[in-house]
Amino acid sequence: MKWLFAAFSLISAPALAQQVIPVAAAQEIVVTGSRRQADDYSDTMPIITLRRTADFAVQEVKVAGDTREASKRRDEIYAMIRGAIELAGKYDVELATGEYVVEPLTLANYKNLPLSNDGRPDTDKTVFLVKTRLAPGVDAKTALDRIARFLKAVPSVGRAEMTEKDDLTLSVVNPDQYRPQIIGLIAVDAEATAAKFGAGYGVEVRGLDRPVEWARASLTEVFLYLPSAYVVRPKN
Repeated sequence: MKWLFAAFSLISAPALAQQVIPVAAAQEIVVTGSRRQADDYSDTMPIITLRRTADFAVQEVKVAGDTREASKRRDEIYAMIRGAIELAGKYDVELATGEYVVEPLTLANYKNLPLSNDGRPDTDKTVFLVKTRLAPGVDAKTALDRIARFLKAVPSVGRAEMTEKDDLTLSVVNPDQYRPQIIGLIAVDAEATAAKFGAGYGVEVRGLDRPVEWARASLTEVFLYLPSAYVVRPKN
């Protein structure tokens, strides 16, 4: 009997490429408009995804100073960051650092933040993250307002200033914990599709061993998915 099969690659619109990010269990990752990219996987996102609210709304901020004396300028920048760390808990926000994998910014490590020129002579700047948990009842506006109130409350030190940088983004803690749910969604879809071909057909699913990937879905939601594909073919 000649095999009749239908291939389902589960592909939707392309997503922007992002660097390969090794994510260990319980790590927190920043979600932009892009996904984790694998070297041998096309730059696309599957149709079958788990859509959920992100764990945190994240705002990148910059602290810059232009005091003429370099050592004093840098002391002012770090003193302002220290003040922000000490104040964060009162405003239901947390401070963190990291471009993709998020780590807490604390009194023990804040001086490890690198300084760079702010585009003019006798200036320095550094950046870090301010985040707030997206609990029930906390939408994007609430998160933005909470972060804005916190930034306004942080006391200036000398000529150091703290400002928002770029748009609000999101983070997810340990995306691989959602693997069972995603596999369940794929199984339901694959089984329903195979059933349309009759009792003699089954599915072969590929890509379930890959890391969970992600993309932004809305102001507060993310898509989590596996780069999977399945093929419907006769059981015998």
